[in-house]
Amino acid sequence: MPLDDYFPLAARYRGGLNGSGAVREAAARFKAFPYTERHLQCVWFDPALRPNDLRTSEGEAFVVDDPGVWNLEAGPDFIGASLRLGSSHRRVRGDVEIHIHPGDWMAHKHRDDPRYANVCAHVTFFSSVLAEGQLPAGAVQVALRDALAAQRGFSFDAIDISAYPYAVRAAVPPCQELLRAWSVDEKQLLLDAAGQERLRRKAERLSLRLQEIGADQLIYEETLAVLGYKHNKQAFRALAERAPVVELRDASGGCALVAQAILLGVAGLIPQRLLPRWDERTRSHVRALWDAWFRHRERWADRIMEAPAWRTAGLRPVNNPVRRIAAVAPLFIGARAPLPRLLDAGTRNALHVVKTAGNALQRATDGYWSRRLSWGGKETQSPTALIGKDRVQLWVTNFVVPFLAADGVVAPYDEALLGELSPEGDNQIVRQAALNLFGAHHPASWYRSGMRKQGLIQIFQDYCLNDRSRCAQCAFPELLRQYRANSRD
Repeated sequence: MPLDDYFPLAARYRGGLNGSGAVREAAARFKAFPYTERHLQCVWFDPALRPNDLRTSEGEAFVVDDPGVWNLEAGPDFIGASLRLGSSHRRVRGDVEIHIHPGDWMAHKHRDDPRYANVCAHVTFFSSVLAEGQLPAGAVQVALRDALAAQRGFSFDAIDISAYPYAVRAAVPPCQELLRAWSVDEKQLLLDAAGQERLRRKAERLSLRLQEIGADQLIYEETLAVLGYKHNKQAFRALAERAPVVELRDASGGCALVAQAILLGVAGLIPQRLLPRWDERTRSHVRALWDAWFRHRERWADRIMEAPAWRTAGLRPVNNPVRRIAAVAPLFIGARAPLPRLLDAGTRNALHVVKTAGNALQRATDGYWSRRLSWGGKETQSPTALIGKDRVQLWVTNFVVPFLAADGVVAPYDEALLGELSPEGDNQIVRQAALNLFGAHHPASWYRSGMRKQGLIQIFQDYCLNDRSRCAQCAFPELLRQYRANSRD
């Protein structure tokens, strides 16, 4: 079933996306690479994401000493990079341009643009070789796809593209001037349409992944990733890859404690020793985990994660990854694993599936961690949720709803489901997008729903995030004109 049947307003927002930059460029080739150049720019810029084993199109080793300065003006993506090539480590300095396909260099007319004359590396996702003379003399070509595929736990979905530099806006963005003449209902309908397009794109990406790894592993991976928050997303994805759900079920034999021990063991999060200050219950629990882990450790010996993979500094105790693992382990084991079974919707009502799955995740408990926030910590008088309501809502909106559409096992959504999505908390992107669109003095009630906050994020990522012209060349105002004209036809 077409995804637009699930997100009927998405096409209205998408209708104006016809040639205004990197986001549409990726959308035109979505099935080949369902992300944007921005994702590739983040990979290049961040050494934690960039593969170590890069090679040029001619097979030379390629070392990045300095990725360059992220360019927020017109011209190459990165200015003043420093690279070392080949076995001789010869030094190369210059600019770097990022594209999805090698042919985008010519499609964007960079060859004859003097701003690109100092490009020393053309970095793309797909591999192909441009003809001699199309790149500046001496420039090398580097493809990222194979090197990224070899990185355990890497996922473009784990990249927070809004965390990287973006250009400042004009004092009063042109889109804000246009929207002043719109009614509140028109503004909210625009945000609903953009929000539905955001979920449709998520569903399209999940559909591709579903074909690759199957429903159970996809539900498992995405659930762990959501529970990781932004700092531990990649670590949780790596854990799901190193301890696949099929192997976890087989080894645990349906025992929640064994499943927990395997996940904590692979994650490298079981305490190495018993501390004197711990109470007997903690000591007994850790011993039980070690006993279970030792029986299975050999199977996963070459997959154990290093401690630096996990970030715990600055985390609230309730968000400790150990508590998250304790919560999720029982949900994926046994012949009728609760979470995959709930999301195997069949012909059931989608709204019922969403609510039931959300309730199941929120009710996750553990005999030890439901009353503890740390190893040996004082027991709380009443149970503390292992997965909070806000995190469950995030999981439902960002995974469950697009997953059901990607899987195609439920009828198209009705307004009740999309309109009642719980909102995530405000974040910097939501606040900045609202400021750009509506100015400093506007009621937050305009975007209180979950779908409208999704819409603000999508508009920001489609336009504000990629604009280097201080709004002068942004295509969003033209989209708004087209959108309003089509809405009134």
